[in-house]
Amino acid sequence: MQLLKSNPIAAHNGPAGGLVVPDAASARTVRRVLVVNAKGGCGKTTIATNLASYYASQGRTAALLDYDPQGSSMQWLAQRAEQHRAIHGVAAFRKPTSGMTRSWQMRLPAETERLILDAPAGIHGMPLIDLVRESDTIIVPVLPSPIDIHAASHFIKDLLLVAKVRARSIRVGVVANRVRKQTRIYLSLQRFLDSLNIPFVTYLRDTQNYVQSSEEGLGIHEWQGYKIRQDRQQWEKLIRWIEGEDEQDDPQR
Repeated sequence: MQLLKSNPIAAHNGPAGGLVVPDAASARTVRRVLVVNAKGGCGKTTIATNLASYYASQGRTAALLDYDPQGSSMQWLAQRAEQHRAIHGVAAFRKPTSGMTRSWQMRLPAETERLILDAPAGIHGMPLIDLVRESDTIIVPVLPSPIDIHAASHFIKDLLLVAKVRARSIRVGVVANRVRKQTRIYLSLQRFLDSLNIPFVTYLRDTQNYVQSSEEGLGIHEWQGYKIRQDRQQWEKLIRWIEGEDEQDDPQR
């Protein structure tokens, strides 16, 4: 796995708009996780913000880059109270203000250890390729619906054929989001994911815990709610996969 070495982290004005690039003079290692799916409404921001909050809650210096013009990740971060561990946020979708360079806008704390990129919906072509190039790990959230399954199949083909993630040695995993396991459509999603030659990392259940924690700028690991332990257990598989600690997890267990 290729890891970013940067201290501090700067950026350039690529087609995707201010992608993170390494500072060759630095020895700090940063793990870069891209959360992406061309279809909107699949839960990219939920996963991106919960990843950032998890790492922050574990004492890691986390940064969250929001490339989505809706700015949902930045709205979530604005709700975060001061008593919770800080997460550095960058509204990467915005153009620099007058007198500010893109590189300065995109600078991150020198101690950054985990970098989460929240991609915009509808991304394809060169913007997608540029974001992929700046990532070590890619998470593709998929909802259990016929439309989402169809869209995901085309997007994953783009990752494999256009962005050439395998040739770049970038790890790609799918997360089934807002799942109700007893439903027929979940079984269809499961069959689709089993047909892919990429890991089906885990599933996240359909629960209001994510909505309620998000309203406070918190993640599932920082919030107390109904059956919260069950949700955290589902996240353990994703975190271990991202960190490369357990690549043999079965999300159905």
